[in-house]
Amino acid sequence: MIEIVKDTYYVGVNDRKKEKFEGLWPLPNGVSYNSYLIVDEKVCLIDTVEADFFSQFIENIREVIGDRPIDYIVTHHMEPDHSGSFALMRKYYPEVQVVGNKKSFDLLKGFYGLSGGEVEVKNGDTLCLGRHTLKFFLTPMVHWPETMMSLDEASQTLFTGDAFGCFGALNGGLVDSEINCEPFWLEMVRYYSNIVGKYGTPVQNALKKLAGEQFDYICSTHGPVWHEHLQRVVGLYDRMSRYETEPGLVICYGTMYGNTERMAEEIARAASQAGVKNIVVYNVSKTHHSYIIRDVFRYKGLIVGAPTYNTGLYHEMDVLLSELANRDIKDHLLGWFGSYGWASKAVSKIREWNETALHFEAVGEPVEMKQALTPEVTEQCRALGRAMAEKLG
Repeated sequence: MIEIVKDTYYVGVNDRKKEKFEGLWPLPNGVSYNSYLIVDEKVCLIDTVEADFFSQFIENIREVIGDRPIDYIVTHHMEPDHSGSFALMRKYYPEVQVVGNKKSFDLLKGFYGLSGGEVEVKNGDTLCLGRHTLKFFLTPMVHWPETMMSLDEASQTLFTGDAFGCFGALNGGLVDSEINCEPFWLEMVRYYSNIVGKYGTPVQNALKKLAGEQFDYICSTHGPVWHEHLQRVVGLYDRMSRYETEPGLVICYGTMYGNTERMAEEIARAASQAGVKNIVVYNVSKTHHSYIIRDVFRYKGLIVGAPTYNTGLYHEMDVLLSELANRDIKDHLLGWFGSYGWASKAVSKIREWNETALHFEAVGEPVEMKQALTPEVTEQCRALGRAMAEKLG
């Protein structure tokens, strides 16, 4: 096993089989379930892994400590991809004590029927392992109510649960200084925007708790161990949780026969000619929404359009707008367009989404097309693209 810093070992596993994380988010490059062992006068396991990987997990542990018992398991987050091995761990290590907060133990009992042998910690509490002492930080709603972090003050290693994690299996290397991190940056944004994105204020609260602490390593439960790029990672979470964006434009559309798609192309061309360099265009029926949500978090401008369908809004666009509203995204610009064959509804439905749920700043005049693109509608589309470009500056 890999020793990250003195006395701290990586004992996690890779999942290259699962197609969708939480049954929702594509995993083209897999995902890792990270767990760590601190071997001191007391042996402390930091989180576990999904139950399907327990055989490999227990082999990893025994490679480090042999037949030595584990004294503590710290649970930073109780989702089953990290807590799923608890019941089996109790069979192998019946005397192990579980370290968590009150809400952790409620979930532990609810998920696995486990109770007893509990060490409850509150914010600021410490746990001495010998040479190493863990200091705990309760970080509720990043992104479950029981989430917390711990800092090994001896090695200045911060264990963060899902915070600072990302999609993607680990391909041999573990610490960022030893691997090519390029594949992970956008996957961190996609992970944050889809999994944590709704909880910007709790993330900011967590960052404030950590502000006065010194740490040289971040060990999350998914993705690389961050060391060389630590400041970039913390800065990325800070910006995303404040909904800070960069100049750019996401255009996404639904289309049945290509007419609404032509509107999107005209809008994109006009925005580009008006000076917007970062433009991404998505067909909401083809591109998985997790990638669209990722880029909405990255870029300030958003223009959406779709046909009327069954006297309502085209289904995939309706779903996307619901997903965006659910994340409480702030400080964005929104333009919209729509089309219809015999009943006009799409444009009014998008306006309704913005007025009741999204609350983005409306830009330009909405464009509505009946049946097919005309020179007049073409110019209206171009005007919408230019208006967004002007707002983006």
